[in-house]
Amino acid sequence: MKFTDIRVFTIFVLFILVGAIAWRLWTGRVESPAVPQALPVLPMQGDILQPILPLAPIPDLDPLRVALGERLFHDSRLSADFSLACASCHNLAKGGVDGRRVSVGIRGALGGINAPSVLNSGYSIAQFWDGRAASLEEQAAGPIQNPIEMGATLPQVMGRLEQDKGLMAEFKRAYADGLTEANLFNALATFERSLVTVNSRFDRFLRGEKQILTAIEIEGYRRFRELGCASCHQGALVGGNMYQKFGVLGDYFATRPTTPADLGRYSVTQREEDRHVFKVPSLRNVALTAPYFHDGSAETLEQAVSVMARYQLGRDLSTEDVGRLVAFLKTLTGELPTVAAQ
Repeated sequence: MKFTDIRVFTIFVLFILVGAIAWRLWTGRVESPAVPQALPVLPMQGDILQPILPLAPIPDLDPLRVALGERLFHDSRLSADFSLACASCHNLAKGGVDGRRVSVGIRGALGGINAPSVLNSGYSIAQFWDGRAASLEEQAAGPIQNPIEMGATLPQVMGRLEQDKGLMAEFKRAYADGLTEANLFNALATFERSLVTVNSRFDRFLRGEKQILTAIEIEGYRRFRELGCASCHQGALVGGNMYQKFGVLGDYFATRPTTPADLGRYSVTQREEDRHVFKVPSLRNVALTAPYFHDGSAETLEQAVSVMARYQLGRDLSTEDVGRLVAFLKTLTGELPTVAAQ
């Protein structure tokens, strides 16, 4: 291909991408992140712009606050009966999830929704499946006070932590005003922002290591783009940056009773068009985070791919295509945080 041809092709692809983004904004399915971000530069492979961006650590995180947040993340004093910590439902060594259909809270209470991974959550448009928390700080306050999760009250938690002189000294080093509720949530959020799983094999492929993927993995990525999966699962998180209805081309909820968790964004906005609309989950480390979907109904990645194809794309995939897509998705597993090995 001649140089002038490459320039024309690149301009054409950029035009199509801008048009697609404009259409999604017009139809109301893309919502802007809480914090404005610079427009990313799409990576190239040959002459083709890729819809997925390599992950990079979130810059400028205070190491004192990261360390303090890590300690609190594993601290059972944040739960009413000292039985649970944040790490109980977000096992960092296992993809940041608990591997259950729904999580188990204090006194064995069952939650109503599948616990999403905490890994890479700092890049997400919002927190929770319904996006009701605009920041990780806001999210951190939720489970602590939820009566069927950690079941504590903030005065109860603060009173416990204030008795720990060592912890109080750590807060004073990390924050000018020491331990406050806002600083408690910020420390947890800062630690969670540090949990970025860089250097997946696919990221290395995007950066030019062409031999890092097998033929079936590359074919799976090709089908991922051709089938339309990348229309919702793109960017650095391969998802996590928009909302979409679960059941675009079929009624996923028609054959079973619905639960409050099935309402999705409707619970937040009370708009009928947001019924069954959820934050598109990130596919980073998806091979580690079974079971899948907000209801935990898909036990395997193969099942999840088939359901997504049926209800989001209107396609019944062959066994071969499912295998190719799963092979590609497994290349999105990155380096787990070093804390996961502790």
